[in-house]
Amino acid sequence: MARVAIIGTGLVGRAWAISYARAGHEVALWDESAQAPEQALAFIRAAAPELAAHDLLGGATPQALLARIRIERELGAALAGAAHVQESAPEQVKVKRELFTRLDQLAPTEAVLASSTSAILPSLFTEHLASRQRCLVVHPINPPYLVPAAEVVPAPWTAREIVERTRDFLLAAGHAPIVMKRELTGFVMNRMQGALLEEAFRLVADGYASAEDVDIGIREGLALRWSFMGPFETIDLNAPGGVRDYVERYQGIYEELFPQMRRRVDWAGGVLDTIERERREKLPRDKLGARSLWRDRRLMALAAHKRRASKDIGD
Repeated sequence: MARVAIIGTGLVGRAWAISYARAGHEVALWDESAQAPEQALAFIRAAAPELAAHDLLGGATPQALLARIRIERELGAALAGAAHVQESAPEQVKVKRELFTRLDQLAPTEAVLASSTSAILPSLFTEHLASRQRCLVVHPINPPYLVPAAEVVPAPWTAREIVERTRDFLLAAGHAPIVMKRELTGFVMNRMQGALLEEAFRLVADGYASAEDVDIGIREGLALRWSFMGPFETIDLNAPGGVRDYVERYQGIYEELFPQMRRRVDWAGGVLDTIERERREKLPRDKLGARSLWRDRRLMALAAHKRRASKDIGD
């Protein structure tokens, strides 16, 4: 097993730590804030028993998981011997550029340098590095210890071998890598999510549906299929002759809809008051933290169910 350095131990970093430690790797935690790694470890300690109860620790006990994770106060010590470095610092180009400069200087020459950024192109903070060919983005869908998909996004100069090595590393850790051929603003997941959110805001802003009804449409409708198949497989199974038959039957519907979908609604405009009011009626602000924990517990149950269903029914 490899050594992994988690650089930045907030919500994303601590989740990566669980994921990589569960895969059997030795994980070092480091953060600019001295308190952050301790807080991350406390979160992991609290989550581990429930993960074990759902058989989501890869057969390890909570104690074994925690034994694979250590805190380092010095960046160099965290990077020592690392084969994979996962940076999860704040979403600012300046911060990442400065941090990657340090990582490139201190990390072993063979280590992959990966950023968890959800929006910043890797070319914007790695161009100046001496070993820029080993740098790329590995963007998780939060939290990565419960949601396996992760985007692998190369910069124009990222070596093909590094992309393939990272893909294999993620697969071995139980992830489902989305390997992009080249970088693009928003990557894959935020572009897909953004398209859905644009229409969701538009439907509410134009008075066609409430925020809750839009949520119902996804939660009790589309997402039930999407939890185990993607949009292309969905339409492949929604016409007797497969995807080509679907396009021949239904493309006209979407051609008619598309012009209506090209008008943007300002998310921060008047529609935000409507959506926020509806959301706070359903979930008061002081309950957001508890609901987030509920979400994670539901994701644990879903992950356990999907694993059982794959075994009993097949992928």
